[in-house]
Amino acid sequence: MSTPPTSSTQGSSAQGSPAQGRSELGVALLLLVLGGWAVVDALRLPDLQTRGPIDAKTIPLLVGGLLILSAVLLAVDILRGGRGEQEAGEDVDLGHGSDWKTLGLLTASFVANILLIERLGWPVSGAVLFFGTAFALGSRHLIRNAIIAIVLSVGTWYLFNVALGIALPVGILKGIL
Repeated sequence: MSTPPTSSTQGSSAQGSPAQGRSELGVALLLLVLGGWAVVDALRLPDLQTRGPIDAKTIPLLVGGLLILSAVLLAVDILRGGRGEQEAGEDVDLGHGSDWKTLGLLTASFVANILLIERLGWPVSGAVLFFGTAFALGSRHLIRNAIIAIVLSVGTWYLFNVALGIALPVGILKGIL
């Protein structure tokens, strides 16, 4: 047998004025602007020789169109009374503030990657990024994290360079990889 919630625990979003909750229209507007931008940029792409039925404009036009469609559907839903559900935070205590230590360590990992990628190359800077991220998020298995970080960074370097043909800087490992 459950007890009805008291007035202090009931959500106020369903009981507010009609103008309340319309901030979600800002998300729809953002989607609309991004979609329009993608479509306009795609239409300004030069016509290039293509080997297949899909040219350089197809994917940006498709993504832009889907963003615009999503914006329109979201706006219609909001104007008809639909509301986004507040996240219950299954494993997150919403009463606590931000974890500045974790955020600082993640930021340091990304900044280290930015500073090291040209000097040391992706395999080393990527390993620092992956290791720092795992450490910041709570993993304390240092040897295992280091091995996984090295495998991930070298693996992604090979994936980009060999499979995709996108040259990432190799840095100090030039001649080894």
